[in-house]
Amino acid sequence: MSINQNTVKAVKTDIPARMDRLPWSRWHWLVVISLGITWILDGLEVTIVGAIASVLARPDTLHLSDLEASSAGSVYLIGAVLGALVFGRMTDQQGRKKLFMITLVIYLSATIATAFSPNFYWFAVCRFLTGAGIGGEYAAINSAIDELIPARARGWTDLAINSTWWIGTVFGALMTGILLNPHLFPVDVGWRLAFGMGAILGLGILLVRRYVPESPRWLMMHGRFDEANKIVSGIEHEIITERHGKSLPPPEGSIYIRPRGSISFGEIIKTMVKHYPKRSILGLSLMAAQAFFYNAIFFTYALVLTTFFHLPAESVPFYQIPFAIGNIIGPFTIGRLFDTIGRRKMISFTYITSGVLLAITSWLFAQGYLNAVTLTICWSIIFFFASTGSSSAYLTVSEIFPLEVRALVIALFYAIGTGIGGAFAPFIFGLLIQTRQPTILAYGYLAGAIMMALAGVVAIFFGVDAERKSLESIARPFSQVEEDADSATTPTATQAS
Repeated sequence: MSINQNTVKAVKTDIPARMDRLPWSRWHWLVVISLGITWILDGLEVTIVGAIASVLARPDTLHLSDLEASSAGSVYLIGAVLGALVFGRMTDQQGRKKLFMITLVIYLSATIATAFSPNFYWFAVCRFLTGAGIGGEYAAINSAIDELIPARARGWTDLAINSTWWIGTVFGALMTGILLNPHLFPVDVGWRLAFGMGAILGLGILLVRRYVPESPRWLMMHGRFDEANKIVSGIEHEIITERHGKSLPPPEGSIYIRPRGSISFGEIIKTMVKHYPKRSILGLSLMAAQAFFYNAIFFTYALVLTTFFHLPAESVPFYQIPFAIGNIIGPFTIGRLFDTIGRRKMISFTYITSGVLLAITSWLFAQGYLNAVTLTICWSIIFFFASTGSSSAYLTVSEIFPLEVRALVIALFYAIGTGIGGAFAPFIFGLLIQTRQPTILAYGYLAGAIMMALAGVVAIFFGVDAERKSLESIARPFSQVEEDADSATTPTATQAS
């Protein structure tokens, strides 16, 4: 949308304050469940591909080499990077709701097509398109969640939602553990059914998402104040009804908005490099480190257990379940500390702790002191902290830049961070695993440990104390102006209770 600022009057609005003062309600649970499914789907995808990697290498399936099997993870991530960039820009231009519906449809279509793969090339293309859908989801969903959840609960809510990635891994591990059992399903059928089950889950949530509204903040920034007020009033009415007529606390403060429409790429880059250089370094460091840390391990999880510990392929998913549970517990137990102790302290703590623990585990692995069970225990402890830290990376990049470019900035950091730290990690670790040398693989893990620890150090110096603050106070919107004599202000409707 192109807007001539010389002809647009500033409008006084309290929409952000009204959204931030809302008590937690059933409506917020609708947002969490319907949008948080993205991470469950991504966790499901990663787990399925990791679990079937060794199965797809068999002559009676797709007969992939170890390198092709692990490269499928890289193809998925490259698709996610490009999807995030394309759909991130569209999310800022066309709205959060339109894009989180479109990207889910893309994911569903590509996942169903994956189940019918006759060879590696079809499989790789479908993995690319599935990744593109998930990458677009990250930009649209993170934007919407931050803009719909009250400031006081934004931190732990984001972390908890991101941790549902591990619910997807548990579901995927249980599902593949059954479907890959040759006594229950033919080998070339079970892995195909796994992708079909993921599509069914996505289809169900597609129906629920219809009830999540467009972000009132996005509407406000694009001059659609009447629509924004209507949505906020509807939410307020629903919550008051739920509270049996009890009035809501009054909103605190208002701002003046002169809608600008789309922001150019030049302005976005200038904002990141000139106005917020420390925040840009912070976001890039956190995203790249966690991407390498996670993707290096998870896309080759099955290959490590089957290659170095000779674990049967059908047993691999059951080793992922306790591992995933540790990852879920982390954000749910220490996640609230990000809203109390604060972002800076907790981000640095979780990143540095994760790095130190992985370094120790790498040494134990290289020395031959670990088996499949003890390695899983070590990884569970490591990712208790790493899961929380990784989730905080998405939280950080989604709240420290202006609203008008939030989705694209999320996409840029996700794309650059994943490109640097994650897209080629499965390929690299596939090569390391093929050496059959534990010491060589341990050096790869050590590199991931160092990246995590260094990102934690960056957070100490460049972290943003965003806890319990409105998005508009953390990063001033491009459209926000000061009240002055030349601004013809029109107050927006405020819920009267």
